[in-house]
Amino acid sequence: MFNVLFAASEASPYIQTGGLAEVAGSLPRALAAEGCNVRLVLPAYRTLKTGGLRVIGTSFLTLSGWSSPSLVQRLHVGPRIELCLVHRPEFFDRPGGPYADDRGKPWPDNPERFSFFSHAVSALAMHIGEDGWRTQIVHANDWQTAVVPLLLHDQPQRPGTLFTIHNLAYRGLCDYAAFTRLHLPASSWHYEGLEFYGQCALIKGGLVYADRLTTVSPTYAREIQEPLFGEGLEGVLKVRSHALTGIMNGIDVDVWDPTCDPVLAANYDATNLGSKQANKHALQTFFGLPVRADRFLIGSVSRFVAQKGIDLLLEAIPTLLRYPIQVVFLGSGDRDLEARIQTMAAAYPEQVAVKIGFDVDLSHQMFAGLDAFAMPSRFEPCGLAQMYSQRYGTVPIVHRTGGLADSVFDAEDTARGTGFVFDDISPQGLEHAIWRALQVFNKPAYWQQLQRKGMACDFSWTQSAESYMKLYREMRGR
Repeated sequence: MFNVLFAASEASPYIQTGGLAEVAGSLPRALAAEGCNVRLVLPAYRTLKTGGLRVIGTSFLTLSGWSSPSLVQRLHVGPRIELCLVHRPEFFDRPGGPYADDRGKPWPDNPERFSFFSHAVSALAMHIGEDGWRTQIVHANDWQTAVVPLLLHDQPQRPGTLFTIHNLAYRGLCDYAAFTRLHLPASSWHYEGLEFYGQCALIKGGLVYADRLTTVSPTYAREIQEPLFGEGLEGVLKVRSHALTGIMNGIDVDVWDPTCDPVLAANYDATNLGSKQANKHALQTFFGLPVRADRFLIGSVSRFVAQKGIDLLLEAIPTLLRYPIQVVFLGSGDRDLEARIQTMAAAYPEQVAVKIGFDVDLSHQMFAGLDAFAMPSRFEPCGLAQMYSQRYGTVPIVHRTGGLADSVFDAEDTARGTGFVFDDISPQGLEHAIWRALQVFNKPAYWQQLQRKGMACDFSWTQSAESYMKLYREMRGR
């Protein structure tokens, strides 16, 4: 099989701020199960959780342009998988998260921090370890590791490079003065390199120089080649369309399993949907709502940002609450959106409730206890929540975009329907989708058909890992 160096800025369970971490935590394990030897590379953040992992090796790598070598530790994770930590105290030994301080303010030297990390990944990719390890494939992810393919591009006998776009909206922008501190080839300051309308877009290091490109869903791969979702990079992506593949993310089906999830009020499966009601009652109780089985309980587990369409749901609520509907929110983000949700909950205490912040156990209880899950994202490269909801028999209501379009099929499709999909990205479009869902909810036999079809979907990493393996084989044969 392959020796894969998998580079990311975050990975669960070690450190997580979003969906990238879930992918970077799960996909390497799936690749290892396919027979790959995988080394997952992360920065050695102060807040990294590595308790219980055994150090099995250390090395010092000389990095071109940087004043001192980089210490890399190897830790044993499991069969065929190791965790490699890149140390640089002035960059990574800081309070707060991977990208921002403990007040949420982005670190001003993020381009330099992740350029250093990418130099270390590139050096590690060319390094032959004492154990005989020789990297065959480097798999980089998002702008934080996007210059790895650039740094390896002209190296003799280099490994193949694959770059995955998780969200094109984050491009790693900086000005020319910052670019000069990143120790990148001067020749890459060019419109066919990293230059982007007078700025540097680090993500172009992957878009332009990687052997192969992937995104996290087939629909998103098409969308980013058009101006609406291309973030100014659609021209580059059209030129490289022959190298671009959309591969759906998966979820960890061992962690997300309603039959044995330890945090649920009651476990259940598709043959025992009656037990799901205990989770609905527990959720209504937690949020202080009337415990009523006949109330249509809709929820959102999300970052409160414009991308996720939370504002559309807020604008739709006054109309929706004319019906026997309850709406609950879990998440955090934009302070204005947080305040608007709290105001709505105060105005309608028997129908709307919110918990600000993120609670992993509560998110599991949400997916189990809701009747329907609202995900009206304006754009969504892949999305995982709609997969969790279907696995837990909670019917998704989604905007037809990106990975939502690839993983949720409308109830009108009697063969495949698992949810409710709308095209008009407006409060009225969302209202109509929820109204359609409510009509079916009031027909229990039809509703349970939707639930069971969603629960039967295979959202595991197996199929996705096989698709990546196919790309690896093509790259190795280049």
